[in-house]
Amino acid sequence: MQIADAGRFAPAADGTPHYAEQLRVAALSVGTYSVPSGAIDDQTPHAEDEVYFVVSGRGSFTAGGRTAEVGPGTTLLVPAGEDHRFHDVSEDLAVLVVFAPAYSGT
Repeated sequence: MQIADAGRFAPAADGTPHYAEQLRVAALSVGTYSVPSGAIDDQTPHAEDEVYFVVSGRGSFTAGGRTAEVGPGTTLLVPAGEDHRFHDVSEDLAVLVVFAPAYSGT
């Protein structure tokens, strides 16, 4: 068993979105992603499948040509290579992120 203490979900000191990896094994990695209200999420497509689970906050999410309103409890699946981003964040977002396989940084 591994236990990861994610601490507090928090954006970077400069108020931009921030991803922090909490756990990694070959098959997957888990992290937290914080997007402050009004921030620009400029992420690019990843080489891995990705699952987002919104813990708190509100905003919109666009992927695969579709847009959805997101809030606590929203779960999103983004296939590898698909363009996606959070936007119109009206309440600071705290999101649990799972990559499979583990995030490669590309």
